[in-house]
Parts: sequence; structure tokens; C-alpha cells
Amino acid sequence: MTKPADTLLAEALKLTPNERARIAAELLSSLDDQDEEVKAAWAAEITRRAADAETDPEDEEDWRAALDDIRREVLSR
Repeated sequence: MTKPADTLLAEALKLTPNERARIAAELLSSLDDQDEEVKAAWAAEITRRAADAETDPEDEEDWRAALDDIRREVLSR
């Protein structure tokens, strides 16, 4: 990533889980060429993570594991 993108990411990560989820959803929706199933899977994952972060802020899941879960779910359809 570029330095401005790294800076933007660092600032975004300081936001609340709900704010980050909204930004993530908006960014994903801006990717017009993305498959609808992938969009739906990401939206569901974002919603799940936001809810999880609200209920248990100490529990952190590695993003790679979450991405693998999404890929398995989408590819199994």
C-alpha cells in the first residue's frame, strides 16, 4: 500500500467497530466488478464482526482466518 493508504488505514482502525463496518461496506460496494456472492459474504462477515466486537471487544480473529472462512463458504455454493 501507499503511505497515504497506510495512514488512512491506521486512522480508520481507531474508529468504533460500527464505524469501521460502515466504511468497509461502502468500500466493498464501490467495487462494481465484484461478484454478488462475494459482496454478500463480505457484508455478512462485516456485520458479524461488528456485532462480535460490540459483545466481546477483547476477542480478536485473525483476518486471514476470516478470509479463508469466507472463501470456503462462497466456493462451496
